Amino acid sequence: MVAGSSLISRWLFPVIAALAVICVTAGPMQSTSWAQDEAAEPAAEPAAAAAAAPAADGAPATDDTAEAPKKLDALTWTMTALSYYFFIFLLISVIFVALFVMNMLNARRDNVVPLHLVESFEACLEENKVQDAYDLAKEDDTFLGKVLSAGLEKVSLGYDKALEAMQEVGEEENMKLDHRLSYLALIGSLSPMIGLFGTVDGMIRAFSVIALGGSTPNPAQLAEGISTALMTTLVGLAIAIPAIASYSILRNRVDRLALEVGITSEGLMSRFQTVGRK
Repeated sequence: MVAGSSLISRWLFPVIAALAVICVTAGPMQSTSWAQDEAAEPAAEPAAAAAAAPAADGAPATDDTAEAPKKLDALTWTMTALSYYFFIFLLISVIFVALFVMNMLNARRDNVVPLHLVESFEACLEENKVQDAYDLAKEDDTFLGKVLSAGLEKVSLGYDKALEAMQEVGEEENMKLDHRLSYLALIGSLSPMIGLFGTVDGMIRAFSVIALGGSTPNPAQLAEGISTALMTTLVGLAIAIPAIASYSILRNRVDRLALEVGITSEGLMSRFQTVGRK
């Protein structure tokens, strides 16, 4: 799991930076396409007038040029409104789900304070098999196993040295869990900012239609920019709210389990209090 966390930390920030560049560059490109569409509309008017001329002379009008407006379903309209932000939010959503599952697995009691380790370790100490207890803790890759093995390595130097070693390893393991959780907090902070970026971008598109149109603006183009502004804000908040909530819940759970590791490990090692004392 540590390798997975380091892998995420390597490519998460470059991907976010690349997406930001896409946001900045794709906006002017889409604005250029709008300008081309607006320039093509006056050229289409003579053609429409020429097509309507036979109808004015008495010729029967055809229905080829009169197409019914296409109706979009909710998903298609959402993707259209989000524009290229759809792929940004999709990527963030996938990363959020992966991080949530990874942290949920890390915060399980069996991965932090396994009951079988506590029982086996205590049984070995009851039979005065310290080496077997050390081997048992050393082979266990959980939070508690690492703390107990660190304590037994230093127990020959005295109980106080063993406690110091246990505290150092406990702080290190707790920091690793907090480090993995911090990515959830990052997504919770980053998603609304991307939504705000999309809001400003969409409003600029809408006002550019008014500023560059020169006449009565096309309502469809106005609605396109406004829908992008509102939809990006909505999706950004929809991702941020569960990310922040899951971070808070998992953070409390990790703190509670870390405290339980400290209490359990000190209780198991309490029989060595007289070691190194005269």
